[in-house]
Amino acid sequence: MSRLVVVSNRVAPVDETKPTSGGLAVAVLAALKRSGGIWFGWSGDVADVPGEAVNEVRSGKLTYATFDLSTRDHDEYYNGFANSTLWPLFHYRLDLANFSRRNYTGYRRVNAFFARKLIDLIEPDDLIWVHDYHLIPMAEELRRAGVANRIGFFLHTPLPPLDLLLALPEHRELMRSFFAYDLIGFQTAADRRGLLDYAIQEAGGEMAGDTIFRALGRTASAEVHPIGVDTDNIERMAASAAAARYGARLRTSLGGRRLIVGVDRLDYSKGLPERFMAFGHLMNAYPANRNRVSLMQIATPTRTGVPEYAEIRRTLETLAGHVNGEFSDFDWVPIRYLNKSFARRTLFGLLRSAQVGLVTPLRDGMNLVAMEYIASQLPSDPGVLVLSRFAGAAWSIPDAIIVNPYDTEGVAEAIQQALDMPRQERVERWQANMDALRRNDVNRWRETFVARLEEAPFA
Repeated sequence: MSRLVVVSNRVAPVDETKPTSGGLAVAVLAALKRSGGIWFGWSGDVADVPGEAVNEVRSGKLTYATFDLSTRDHDEYYNGFANSTLWPLFHYRLDLANFSRRNYTGYRRVNAFFARKLIDLIEPDDLIWVHDYHLIPMAEELRRAGVANRIGFFLHTPLPPLDLLLALPEHRELMRSFFAYDLIGFQTAADRRGLLDYAIQEAGGEMAGDTIFRALGRTASAEVHPIGVDTDNIERMAASAAAARYGARLRTSLGGRRLIVGVDRLDYSKGLPERFMAFGHLMNAYPANRNRVSLMQIATPTRTGVPEYAEIRRTLETLAGHVNGEFSDFDWVPIRYLNKSFARRTLFGLLRSAQVGLVTPLRDGMNLVAMEYIASQLPSDPGVLVLSRFAGAAWSIPDAIIVNPYDTEGVAEAIQQALDMPRQERVERWQANMDALRRNDVNRWRETFVARLEEAPFA
């Protein structure tokens, strides 16, 4: 049986008691714990002169293989091209994209570095599964070194339409790198369409089947494989966390008030300023909620070396201060704004305690928090998910309240609808959503993608 070798920018901590941020790390860890194999990538450590050796740690059926990056590589590859160019571009934010040839050169250099490190670890029949926008050129680098293994790629972010992709000065080199994979997976049909439009209209390729295309001398398959979560495990952890000390502290602090919760990385794609403004509008338009409803927004700091992230933090602090200054009472603060991360069990307990889950990104590949909120709920008295139509999860969760995050009044009205929803309707919506999550959990995502990669009849 072939081993599964997963390659991603970061590898989650071996110590699973530590918080694991990011949907990719959570999903990959859940998948690999079931299948076993190797998880290969950057350790998260930066050094002026990093060691050449790959550090391997065994944990059950899973081997963690990690290495450090140099300060220069981190600046040009990670903070530079990956997160100052590709991230804003892929989230439709051309206005925030920084186009730098130096950073692109660093991005390619680090991808080649990843490939060189990996080659010594792989065996001829291994299946290699590369993840996300940091490592698009990885297969091309491996092919240049003579690696003939089947290699798949999964993009966790959105992929924008052709016109936006063409704004990238190096679009031809970057997009050509996709074609070195045997199987390319996307969250939604719209993301897949972005690649196929490029392959056919810009690269002169052609379709050779429902999913198979040929372009620039390569044959590959582009498919939709929406990611899921470890539904049953989340359900168990949420139930135990709600009864734990932290859950009791939260209920005491609320004093019987209702809770709206948002959980996001501190990122401009998540629509957090728009969310705070919608909550402020809720207080104005529906004054009965004052001193009866609180919004808890957990915003985990990330990418602190990218200037735009410092700016979004300042914006949120200002907005939270404005709403709290206008509506607070001596025993009630409308917005509880927390710049910190929590252990997953604690987080699921918080989600379970909230009557409304507010997931309103301006653009998101999937957004696993939406699924985690559903899976965390008490079946007999569940909360209601308010979800952006621009999250990939909107296609996977059939009975959320779908909103346009740019519509301040509309989001406030949706929150009020959720707060007013009768229990029977809440239970029916929750059950439909849970049925969908169980059918398409993280293990099915892994199994389906790997099966397709194993059978891929490509040149």
